Amino acid sequence: MKVPVFVSRPTPHLATQERFVAQFTDELMKRGFDPITMGPASSSYDYDAPLVGIRRLLTHCCGLVSVAFRRTHASAVKKYPSADLPGFAERDDRNVWFTSPYCQIEPAMAFQLGLPILILKEEGVLAEGVLERGVTGLYLPEFSLADGPSFINGQECRALLDQWGGYVRAAYKRRGDPPRLFD
Repeated sequence: MKVPVFVSRPTPHLATQERFVAQFTDELMKRGFDPITMGPASSSYDYDAPLVGIRRLLTHCCGLVSVAFRRTHASAVKKYPSADLPGFAERDDRNVWFTSPYCQIEPAMAFQLGLPILILKEEGVLAEGVLERGVTGLYLPEFSLADGPSFINGQECRALLDQWGGYVRAAYKRRGDPPRLFD
């Protein structure tokens, strides 16, 4: 039996993103996982409120991997406008990329359920919230779509999938254990 894992990612809008998802999903399946996604094109689409459907799927899964693709580009943004507190200064940033808010929401929901989380961030996506290194515990690699297959087959990704996969398999095994009222 394959171990169900939730794959969080924005709906691809580029062919390179679509290929990356397909290659990454293939790698997950080769490792014995059953990747589950949510969205109108997926067999797991839920017509309830999106968060209800996401929670329903997550409670069925033993881990989550989130792929934070570039989705929204801002040529200029102002951070901390009119800041007047110590330690903060107004800052102008250029060429900032944002991902889907669900790449923040779904990992946070998985964290609350105690699921192992692996986040992959496309190069240039703003590192805030769960997209900051170390927030969810596991190393957060950055990848380039131009290097999609070499990233997925590379040592860094393989080592992360090995580590995360071990946590996922442990979660799967523990799911079958009865609750213990004694030690």
